[in-house]
Amino acid sequence: MTEKTPASVWSNPVHFAAFGFGSGAAPVAPGTFGTLAAVPLWLFLAPLSTDAYLLALIVAFVIGVWLCDQTSADIGVHDHGGIVWDEFVGLWIALFAVPLHWFWVLLGFALFRLFDIWKPWPIGWVDRRVSGGMGIMLDDVIAGVYALVIIQCLLYFFY
Repeated sequence: MTEKTPASVWSNPVHFAAFGFGSGAAPVAPGTFGTLAAVPLWLFLAPLSTDAYLLALIVAFVIGVWLCDQTSADIGVHDHGGIVWDEFVGLWIALFAVPLHWFWVLLGFALFRLFDIWKPWPIGWVDRRVSGGMGIMLDDVIAGVYALVIIQCLLYFFY
């Protein structure tokens, strides 16, 4: 990561949340550390009904657009590598309606990170062309959806 973690991450609650409660301050691979930090929180989402889970995702997305937009504007860096709230939501999308088992969590984590890093179309297009908090969030949402589709297909055919 080339950008330094701004000191405001530790004093501003909005920045702290956008930086994944500090996980995005990791000196290397902040997106991966942010995704890892999302797993324990997912354990609270996993038992919810699908309707409640979807509502939680929508709320987390809307809050995330604001958190990411505000933080990136405050620190003057669009999509700073340490802003990882988008990774939280992306992983939670990937893990929607999966069995509470380490295999599915690991697969969801790996697929989400693969798509988030690789950025196949339209993820890369969105990443380059959509600005602000929406742009920060949207590419990870699409990466999460890609991972979700693969996992749900595997569950349908093999589980």
